Amino acid sequence: MITKDYIKLDEKYSAHNYHPLDIVLAKGKGIWVYDVAGKKYMDFLSSYSALNQGHRHPRIIAAAKKQLDKLTLTSRAFRNDQMGLFCKEICTLTGFETFLPMNSGAEGVETALKIARKFANKKRKIKDGEIIVCKNNFHGRTITIISFSSEEQYKDGFGPLTPGFKIVSYNDIDAIAKAITKKTIGVLIEPIQGEAGILIPNDGYLTKVAKLCRDKGILFLLDEIQTGLGRTGKMFAYEHEKNAKPDLLIVGKALGGGVYPISGVLTSKEIMSVITPGDHGSTFGGNPFATAVARAALQVLVEEKLVQNSDKLGKYLVQKLKTIKSKWIKEVRGKGLFIGIELVPASGGARRFCEELARQGVLCKETHEMVIRLAPPLIITKKEIDQAFSIIKKVLEVA
Repeated sequence: MITKDYIKLDEKYSAHNYHPLDIVLAKGKGIWVYDVAGKKYMDFLSSYSALNQGHRHPRIIAAAKKQLDKLTLTSRAFRNDQMGLFCKEICTLTGFETFLPMNSGAEGVETALKIARKFANKKRKIKDGEIIVCKNNFHGRTITIISFSSEEQYKDGFGPLTPGFKIVSYNDIDAIAKAITKKTIGVLIEPIQGEAGILIPNDGYLTKVAKLCRDKGILFLLDEIQTGLGRTGKMFAYEHEKNAKPDLLIVGKALGGGVYPISGVLTSKEIMSVITPGDHGSTFGGNPFATAVARAALQVLVEEKLVQNSDKLGKYLVQKLKTIKSKWIKEVRGKGLFIGIELVPASGGARRFCEELARQGVLCKETHEMVIRLAPPLIITKKEIDQAFSIIKKVLEVA
């Protein structure tokens, strides 16, 4: 079979819920992937930051193979010998007291929402509480999560939607303050809005949100599914600011090391205490295979200093991108290796640039039509950054 045959199969038998570039990948290692014809590409998307450790990192693959030979699934009806070790390690690494494991990022967000609602109900005696979210948010695609999206397409045809959310402007602490009422139980935000186009709030924004939540006695929920685990040059993006630690931290994507999905919520024992047997769960949540993989994924991030690499090379890449002389570029912005190149409307949109970059051997994807998102694996080297930059520069200056 050749590329067009695989594309025909996808078009005929799979749901058309994505608009992918017409690249059919068959193999990957490190920052590199190969299509079915053997062409080599640099992966500058990292599966939306799920591949911070790169494709098939040998230490993570070894841990996966080892666990496959022992035990893969138990369900939470029984205990297993990996989950407790993993929970201890992630809590020690992050400074939180307890962890509730799930699978996908959206499940992690749903879990945090359930914890926040039940905490407000049981501890603050607030029924039907309201959670403040931000315009242009992206937290997943479940019915409840799309209910508080400001993107109309995400909600179109999926009603009735879930009530209990109030949308305010992002990067506007006054908007949050004005929206708080006696019914407010929490604030849910992203430290950087990724799907919205790598929108970075003003310095101090997260600190102000955290303080406002403390002063008002409401919970601060932070979605670091994309930004966490080194992507922005800190282990978590909120660590770029002082006193910005949330009450509930949602993690996922790179936690699975690009091998197996795992997500979850970190919080205090007091907050987590409202969740009792039967309140919430998942057949696959905390399974021994996922947690063994996640243990190795965290070890790689720390021991191979990938967070530091993200910080150093992210600054280097942003500086180089800002030297590009192109009439199509409106702004370059980013933290660590989480970078957006926003284009002017006259450019015709980011899609055509992403398609040309793919032809030249760099894979990335447009977001919100006008932004090229760059998020390579954190294992990338300076030499590889330079190689990718020369292609990006050529495409943006010539296209």
